[in-house]
Amino acid sequence: MKLRLTAFVALSVFLIASKPLLAQRVVMIGLDGFSAQGFKNTKHPNLDRIFSEGAWSLTTRPVMPSVTLPNWTSHLTGSGPEEHGVSSNSWTLQKYELEPLQKDAQGYYPSIFKILKEQKPDVKTAYYFNWKALINPINTRYIDQVSFEENDGFRDNYAKALSFIEQNRKSPTFVFLYSVRIDHAGHSHKWMSPEYVSAIEEADSAIGKFLDDLKAKDLYKDTHFIFATDHGGKENGHGGMSMLEMQVPWAVAGPMVKKRGEMTSFNSNKNTSFVIAKIFGLKKLPECWTGVLPKNIF
Repeated sequence: MKLRLTAFVALSVFLIASKPLLAQRVVMIGLDGFSAQGFKNTKHPNLDRIFSEGAWSLTTRPVMPSVTLPNWTSHLTGSGPEEHGVSSNSWTLQKYELEPLQKDAQGYYPSIFKILKEQKPDVKTAYYFNWKALINPINTRYIDQVSFEENDGFRDNYAKALSFIEQNRKSPTFVFLYSVRIDHAGHSHKWMSPEYVSAIEEADSAIGKFLDDLKAKDLYKDTHFIFATDHGGKENGHGGMSMLEMQVPWAVAGPMVKKRGEMTSFNSNKNTSFVIAKIFGLKKLPECWTGVLPKNIF
């Protein structure tokens, strides 16, 4: 009897220890126009908190062209413009040049929001943004809350994201939380100008408050964070192939992620959705997706 009880306890411990971690939530923080050069030469103690707890890269490659809409579409669809067809910032569902490899019933290329909703019907999804065209390539029927903030504002959206996460604390949740202000500071005042640096520091401060609020509500420790951006820049613009435009920071942290520090292997904006899918345990991804899961981060 004693031997059987010991064996039962040992088996129970093994099953508990070997049970895969189930993600409660993923928060993807997106800062448009935040270059690797900007990361290396500014202060961002709150982003550093995320970076220090997981895996990160300063050599992640944007897709080409190095402009906003193709790259954020790539982050959220696991593909490049040659697959999803979003080749410029002027893309709309009604007007484009390149036909996507695949479409849903409404004409949209499959996004991580769609795949999540199909494979995890109980998942809650949200999309917060302040550049109006950003959401054009994403089918919003798979998003539970969509919020656009006017005039480059972002603080109301951060507060809404916090509220959404708290309301759905018992549900698997994916939140995309984006701001364009850094990019617009670069266009108006040049990349690495004092105004550009100030925009980075302001964004970092807002991120810090958001992280602190999550901790205060006991929503931090079981959250996975992804930090992403779309492109760098030089002078007053971007869209070219210089290394200032084609290298960006990227990071992931959370319960399932190794604290491995800097990644030196190749990484692409196309890989982000594969990371999200892995965290949520999705089994089947679209064959048209062409990114890969970065090595040795889980």
